[in-house]
Amino acid sequence: MSNEIEIGRGKRGRRAYSLDDVAIVPSRRTRDPQDVSINWQIDAYQFEMPVMGAPMDSVMSPATAITMGRLGGLGVLNLEGLWTRYEDPQPLLDEIAVLSEDNFNPAATRRLQEIYEAPIQAELITSRLAEVRDAGVTVAGSLTPQRTQEFYKTVLAAGVDIFVIRGTTVSAEHVSKTVEPLNLKQFIYELDVPVIVGGAAGYTPALHLMRTGAAGVLVGFGGGATTTTRRALGIHAPMATAIADIAEARRDYMDESGGRYVHVIADGGMGTSGDIVKAIAMGADAVMLGSALARAEEAPGQGWHWGQEAHHSELPRGDRVRLDTVGPLQEVLWGPSHHPNGTSNLMGALRRAMATTGYSDVKAFQRIEVLVAPYLSTM
Repeated sequence: MSNEIEIGRGKRGRRAYSLDDVAIVPSRRTRDPQDVSINWQIDAYQFEMPVMGAPMDSVMSPATAITMGRLGGLGVLNLEGLWTRYEDPQPLLDEIAVLSEDNFNPAATRRLQEIYEAPIQAELITSRLAEVRDAGVTVAGSLTPQRTQEFYKTVLAAGVDIFVIRGTTVSAEHVSKTVEPLNLKQFIYELDVPVIVGGAAGYTPALHLMRTGAAGVLVGFGGGATTTTRRALGIHAPMATAIADIAEARRDYMDESGGRYVHVIADGGMGTSGDIVKAIAMGADAVMLGSALARAEEAPGQGWHWGQEAHHSELPRGDRVRLDTVGPLQEVLWGPSHHPNGTSNLMGALRRAMATTGYSDVKAFQRIEVLVAPYLSTM
């Protein structure tokens, strides 16, 4: 059965759904939340929760990545951010925190662009990753596809455990008449560490990324709290449909490859615990969180949240967003919560949702029944 609808006489399109449009359904069984496992393992690395901290300067510093690791998750450092451009980025973070609070303010955007014009320093990449490694937690760093060729040897020499290639969109086949594109398949084949790539927004691009040998694929395009990609470029992928499509690509790739499993990681548009629950219900193995972690007291953004799109030198497609700080990172992730709106004790909420619906682990929870319930987005 096709879910295509006629937009006009000359165009048809698939109906797609956001996380707000779906709801999970209780089954005949319930469990004690303490009997539920939310552990996650990718390659040889095991975590107590299926959560990655997004490589955004407002979310992850070396210190917050260490805290994230000690709490059982994986913090990913932005290796093109302030910590690899400045020896001491704190004065710049303080300045960003007091820029104009007006949305889409050209002066604030211009100042962000100026701050991020400083060159990336290879020695700072090495020292920041070493700081995380010395703390005894799993080390992960992120580069965009455009910077990967330039700095990946520095990243590997620094001893990264998991390498993330993250952009607005990442494809296995980038075409350019002016520069030699990154051969993703050859690049991943030559590395000795697991690589997570993305974002991908649909079945076909995700399947091609899986064929490069990636250990995980990031799902999402233009859906995060800070992005204006939908406004600027007209491109957007509703997350519920994107995750479900790419989970199907994972299953087909397992058949094609003789059993090789690629992790599907939802990235963007998950500001509350309910969003995380539904992302996993749609088929995600883990989630990459930005705004949800930017609300922590330890977050470098000091209540502000922004991504790399916000300071693009030619076409910025993001803005700084003001968020309410809800408590320490421990409370945001593991509670106890004092907020009834799904902004803290994110893992407690995930565990309770799984227990309420009768599932004992994340893989089983991916098979839960869901309903399309668009009216929920207005409630």
